[in-house]
Amino acid sequence: MSSLIQKPAPDFEAEAVVGYEFKTIKLSSFRGKHVVLFFYPLDFTFVCPTEIITFDEKLEEFRKRNAEVIGVSVDSKFSHLAWNKKSRKEGGLGGVRYPIVADITKAISRSYGVLVEEGPDAGVALRGTFVIDKNGIVRHATINDLPLGRNIDEYLRLIDAIDYHEKYGEVCPANWQPGQEGMKPDPVASLAYFEKHG
Repeated sequence: MSSLIQKPAPDFEAEAVVGYEFKTIKLSSFRGKHVVLFFYPLDFTFVCPTEIITFDEKLEEFRKRNAEVIGVSVDSKFSHLAWNKKSRKEGGLGGVRYPIVADITKAISRSYGVLVEEGPDAGVALRGTFVIDKNGIVRHATINDLPLGRNIDEYLRLIDAIDYHEKYGEVCPANWQPGQEGMKPDPVASLAYFEKHG
């Protein structure tokens, strides 16, 4: 997974559920936008809907940043559709709007290094998340184990940091948030930053 950083995101074309329809999507067709590509283990589980629904609730925040969200699991498109049609009160997704890709062959999960190959969880994807920039380059990658849910706001912050760096040429220190200063990538400027901010 770490070997993908600074490299082109592995492209794929696959069937997905978008709303209540089946569509074929191709990752490279999203060039010109940031993409948050996330993998989750299985439909109709417990932690997964909390993440998938939170991504949907924050979808407009991603789109304000010229970013799209794409979810992926090894389930079929029919399973995705059934889960998306089910209400949230009944444990369903209740009409998530972004694409949920059916990686039934497990090829996409494997190409991103998130597929569990052995043991009791073999055949499902770990909670991998990849932030891909407008040029299709992987800028961030993390993998959570199956019981550990993600912090969705962190991906918004990372997109803001990528945009800030590209706009100003400065780097973003620990816990950087939009509206805060960055750091000039040189030793003298870095020293001045630490003198000012402790």
